[in-house]
Amino acid sequence: MAKKKVVYVCSDCGYESPKWQGQCICGAWNTMKEQTIHLDKVNDSRSRKKTESKPMELNKVGSLEYRRINTGITELNRVLGNGLVLGSLTLISGEPGIGKSTIIIQAANHIAQKYGKVLYVSGEESEEQIKLRADRVCKVIDDNLLIYSETNLDKIVLSCENENPKFLIVDSIQTMYSEEIDSAPGSISQVRTCGNLLMRIGKANMIPVFIVAHVTKAGDLAGPKILEHLVDCVLNFTGDRDRDLRILRAYKNRFGTTDEIGAFKMTSDGMTGIKNLSGSLLENTDNNAEGSVVAAIYEGSRPIFFEVQALVSPANVGFARRNSVGIDNNRVSMILAVLEKKAGLSMINYDVYVNVVGGMKPDSTSTDLAVALAIYSSATSKVSTIKAVALGEVGLTGDLRAVRNWEKIIIEAQRLGYEKVIIPKGESKEKYEGIEICKVKSIGEAIENYFK
Repeated sequence: MAKKKVVYVCSDCGYESPKWQGQCICGAWNTMKEQTIHLDKVNDSRSRKKTESKPMELNKVGSLEYRRINTGITELNRVLGNGLVLGSLTLISGEPGIGKSTIIIQAANHIAQKYGKVLYVSGEESEEQIKLRADRVCKVIDDNLLIYSETNLDKIVLSCENENPKFLIVDSIQTMYSEEIDSAPGSISQVRTCGNLLMRIGKANMIPVFIVAHVTKAGDLAGPKILEHLVDCVLNFTGDRDRDLRILRAYKNRFGTTDEIGAFKMTSDGMTGIKNLSGSLLENTDNNAEGSVVAAIYEGSRPIFFEVQALVSPANVGFARRNSVGIDNNRVSMILAVLEKKAGLSMINYDVYVNVVGGMKPDSTSTDLAVALAIYSSATSKVSTIKAVALGEVGLTGDLRAVRNWEKIIIEAQRLGYEKVIIPKGESKEKYEGIEICKVKSIGEAIENYFK
């Protein structure tokens, strides 16, 4: 009779404990779930003969040139670091219906046409459902695109050995299970075991593997954190259901930068890359509108311009409200405090609403100045008389801090036809023709220069 051992595993961090406890070492409460381990299988794996290995000097290790394959989608290649690396594991997540399966089937069909067999494993949809999507987004479905509706990972491993695909897609990891583990699909043990098996397939056969993962209510990756450490690249799809814009961002990338973002538009023909993202975000911008200021950030290899809107209105009852979309609420509260202290703008009896138009959610603090100017504009009914861009981080002292890649942002502002750029003092020492560069030190100087 096979020996079994019961352990308790945290669903947040993967920590194992021999007995149940209310709080895990990671601080989470009521996350310890019961799991069963087969001791015979553990002992068998430990008793296997190990191959001899020894450390080697780092300076004698040869440099490896990673070979990449083209996915056929420019924006996806940009985020991955100019294509998929052979043998890499890529984890992609996003809200249901955001477009993960759409972009994957498009990339799979292109790779099948150019490189050979592609195995698309689906544990959530039938072959017919995937075929309907492929008919919609792919002009011609290549014969090398193979579909396998299966959740047993042991069978999937066998299928990979038989077919020897050039690209493997698993949709999704939460539906997969291995017969070595007794727990249900989606449990911590199953996700961890399946992730390790997929890593062996990819690394041993130099097959790039795309793994689709579920998300929690908060938008975070579901499952143990160990899965994120295991893979080479973690991608996340974001966007609003009522908008066509989709943003693909890399939170981890061992073969490229995590600064790049990919912009897509959801159409009837699938995901279409947006080349001029700034133009699409500023399409209906009114430069002389009250409470509207244009901001800019630099993402990866391109500057992105977008509109920040603010609305200040008298608070009718109770406490004044502070709501923001696309900007962190705590950041907005800090900027309001600086405006009250350094610019003499009393907001205690006013509701303040801030919105980044177009669905963008910039992480950079270089949008602080644009938020401050938009709030000031709405509160005082002042507007800029010319097309202007504002960028800079607002400090608690009221001083403005530097932003990175300001030169490239100024060049792009010239191309888009802007007449003035407000930047922190000391940033620009060059002179630019056809555009006014206002170098300011504090939030007060920025207000004075923007609205004059």
